[in-house]
Order: sequence, then structure tokens, then C-alpha cells
Amino acid sequence: MLEDLPLLTPDLPFAEASYKETPEDFRVFEIPAYAPNGKGTHVFFEIEKSGISTHEAVRRVAQALGVAPRSIGYAGLKDSQALTRQVLSVEHQEPRRVEALELAGLRVLWANLHGNRLRIGHLAGNRFVIRLRGTNAESEPRVRAKLRSLEQTGVPNYFGEQRFGVRGDSWCVGRALLLGDSQEAVAWLVGRPGPRDHGQVRRARELYEAGDYDRAARAWPGNFRDQIRLCSALAKKRGDAARALHAVDLGILRLTIAAYQGWLFNQVVAERLPELERVLLGDLAWKHDNGAVFLVEDTAVEQARAERQAISPSGPLFGRKTTMPRGRPLEIELGVLARAGHTANDFLRRGALEWQGARRPLRFPLGAWQCASGVDEDGDYIELGFSLPPGCYATSVLREILG
Repeated sequence: MLEDLPLLTPDLPFAEASYKETPEDFRVFEIPAYAPNGKGTHVFFEIEKSGISTHEAVRRVAQALGVAPRSIGYAGLKDSQALTRQVLSVEHQEPRRVEALELAGLRVLWANLHGNRLRIGHLAGNRFVIRLRGTNAESEPRVRAKLRSLEQTGVPNYFGEQRFGVRGDSWCVGRALLLGDSQEAVAWLVGRPGPRDHGQVRRARELYEAGDYDRAARAWPGNFRDQIRLCSALAKKRGDAARALHAVDLGILRLTIAAYQGWLFNQVVAERLPELERVLLGDLAWKHDNGAVFLVEDTAVEQARAERQAISPSGPLFGRKTTMPRGRPLEIELGVLARAGHTANDFLRRGALEWQGARRPLRFPLGAWQCASGVDEDGDYIELGFSLPPGCYATSVLREILG
């Protein structure tokens, strides 16, 4: 799916390399928006994790402290196939107890008191340090040329593969929910075996496709709790998909909605890609210093700010509260919806699964990049480092470099 999206710098030669050969080759360091002040009822603590997701780290910490996972706060999600550092929070605990935790896959680096819970978005950005392997003599100058170009133009703000789940198809569930097609949503959740499905997971999906819901529920591995509950509900409700969907955690279904919003946003980025640094009359421009948007009414004035990357054109996360642009930008966004079989009115529904909506910049600045060659016990590598704003994906940078 992501491989079908166009690149901004296809005319520059790609580097021949690979990444993520080990978690230590892909390191992510959260840049907090603020530090704990040493007072209050909440404990902020930084963890270093490897090989597990943020959700799994939260579950393990909550279990060790004897609290519910929902009581653990975090500012953003971090990749499981990486060595990552991020700050979490929990209330009514002793900092020394939190700091002393020893858990599989993670360690606590420090703990301190603060007055409020850590919430999604409470971060200034992320610093990435990535080692590329399998390089050759031409790789480093090619990487540098790509980084220089992206520094000047900004990086396409595509949602990365993490947004779309392990199979890359969670957006299909979201689309089915938008269309009110419960049967299709269920099929993508527990059926439709594909090339990324193996072992018991593939067997469970095949049993669903055969209509054997009870055996499918028993075939799913134990950590696939929502899939087990969904197949059990299908067995009890004689295949009634709409009723069985109530067995799936609302948070999971909301993630699929966010995935489809991300899929549609990526199509808008692709439409605007040749001129991401250009603001059009009627654009809703994004201010990179504070995340505010405003209507572009004078392109001659605003284009100078766009060239400094102080502002960028924005695109929609379609929903009930999404503000729409005017003129040509509106035509582009409505065209993306039309080709997907929707109108803006389709996103106005209310309820537990309502589509809230927002704006998001079509590009992001590449901050403080570095590039150097080296050798370690695993051989030659090129190490690149860069900082990105919250919610932006390093894979968008790597796609431009590696093709």
C-alpha cells in the first residue's frame, strides 16, 4: 500500500541499504514537551524498551504496579521493532517503587513527581538514530544528497505503516465501518487470510472463512483477545456480524477509523506532492510553531512564509469537525473523497464511533540531521540522525532515501 504512494525526490539516486536488521539499529528518543517539577500526585518515569509495543509496555507496567492499564499515561506510541525511550505517568505511586521495576523487554531509567497526567501529544517531537546496513561506496553521498533536498523542501507527511496495523489493512475495517457494512468489517478483522498470516493466525482466519466460528475462536492465539471474543460472539449470534461487533473493544475499532482517515489523508498528500512547499489560494495553512491553521487569502504574502517552512498547506483527517478549505484545495480533497466513494456528509454521524476530524500538515520539517559512516561488530553502516515533530514518521524520510 505505502509502496504505491509517489515520492518527492525520485530524480535523486536512491541509496542501496536496509534498516531494522536489529532493534538497536533503529533508535527513537522521545523529546518531552516539559520536565516533571518534583511535586504532585503523578509519577513521570522514562522507560527504555525493545521488541515490544507501547501498549504492551503499559500492560506490563500496570500489572507490576497492580493498576489498570488505562491509568498509565503516555504522550505517543513508539515502534515495537526498535530500541525506544519514552516517558509514561501513573498516579498515587512512590517514585522509588516505579524506578525499581524490572520487567521483560523494558527498564525504568528515572522517576519523578509531577502535578498532572501525561496525555497524548504532550511531547515536542522525537529524535531518530538509524543505522543503514548493506551499504556501498556510493551510499553515503546519496544519503546526504537526499537529506539536503528534504531539508530544503520538507518531507511528505504520509502516515507510515504503523498506522495501518501488522497486515497493513486496518483501514479496510475503518472504511467498512464508515459504510455501515458490519459483515465486511468483521471479515477484515478475523478473515481474509493473506501473505502476512502464518501458523495459528492463518488457520483461525481460514476457519472463519469456512463459517466455523467456534473453532476459529479456539484457534486464535491467546494474545488475540478481541479476535477470540469476536469469533465467539459470531458463534453465539449465528453469524450476525452487526451484533457480534459489540464484542470488540471500542478502542480497537476507533484505531481502524483513524487508519482510514490516515489512508484518505495519504491520498491528498499524493495529489499535492509535486508542490508541497506551495500554498494555494483557499488553503488552510498550518503554522508549525503552534499547530494553528488559517485561511490563505493572499498567496504572495504567505508563500514567503511557506518557503521558510514556517507554514505548510494542510490536509484533512475527514470527520464531523473537519474544517474544509476553499477553491482548488477543496476540489482536490473532495475529489479524493469522490474516488473513494464518499461525500463529506458521510462523516457527520454521531455516537460511540463518530468521526471527529482534524487538519494535518501535508509536509514536515526535517530537523538537525546528521550522517556518518562507521563499522561495528555487525559490519559497515551509515548512521543517520534527525528530529521530527510529533506524529510524523521516520519511514517517510527513509522511503525518500531508499526508494
